[in-house]
Amino acid sequence: MMLSSTADHLFWMARSMERAENVARMLDVTYRMSLLKQSTAQPFQEWGAMLSISGMYTEFLNRHEFVNAENVIHFMTIDESNPSGIVNCLRTARENARAVRGSISSEMWEALNHTWLEIRNHAARGLTVSTAQGFFEWVKERSNLSRGITLGTMLQDDGFRFMRMGTFIERADNTARILDVKYHVLLPSLADVGGAADYYQWGALLRSVSGFESYRKVYRDVITPRRVAEMLILSDTMPRSLRHCIGEVNRLVHLLDPAPTSLLKRHCGMLDAELRFGTIEDVFAQGLHEYLTSVLTRINEVGDAINSRFFWPTDE
Repeated sequence: MMLSSTADHLFWMARSMERAENVARMLDVTYRMSLLKQSTAQPFQEWGAMLSISGMYTEFLNRHEFVNAENVIHFMTIDESNPSGIVNCLRTARENARAVRGSISSEMWEALNHTWLEIRNHAARGLTVSTAQGFFEWVKERSNLSRGITLGTMLQDDGFRFMRMGTFIERADNTARILDVKYHVLLPSLADVGGAADYYQWGALLRSVSGFESYRKVYRDVITPRRVAEMLILSDTMPRSLRHCIGEVNRLVHLLDPAPTSLLKRHCGMLDAELRFGTIEDVFAQGLHEYLTSVLTRINEVGDAINSRFFWPTDE
């Protein structure tokens, strides 16, 4: 087993890069939804919803008086006072990579370092609402490039597994949050479900997780909230579904953890089994928001257990 400090750096390097991409994806879907004609009298409810689900609403209000597109985009992208903003996520990824340069390929380091230098230029120029979508695409492209270089140049040893584990646990967290934004906060009234705005919002959500074409291939039918939720929660072939991501985390944990039983294995195994054998009827019977809230809590438990098991070991 590698040193816990090295594993920690690799895990958070990958997780921070994935988080930067996921923030860009969430901002992108929020921006697309904000362009639609709403039935509500609250013109900027989408931006407030994103801040709430991201857990940054209070921090935002400490710095800005108004919740609007310009302020939220600045706060969640290039505002260096926001630890969860894109610029700080990319800084964290680069700093962790620099700490373990001997454990990653030179191509990986060059890609991460170049990304950091470029985002500093973006921050110096500033972002506007009109240029934001191009910036979101750039962040997604840099994340995809980094992930592709990792897959193509890294020896698939324990270090590689820790990076992949960081990627998938962060991705699972993001998928649950995006679904919760859409279903619980943006459409609190059942009267809104099934309308034209609802259809386009679900289409925007699918595009935000690169799932629009996949949905068409699987269902070959109109977009319905129930099927979108089923695909993003229970599909075993959708790369960003909860089932796929948690399944990968569970597989990697079993490769990395030599103990026959551990708290980490129990947390991962139970969540993986629920997603593997659950049905969409079970999800909606519980309530989608309640279900996703429970999943997010359990993902956090898995993250804490990973930290305790590998990075700051404690007796179990």
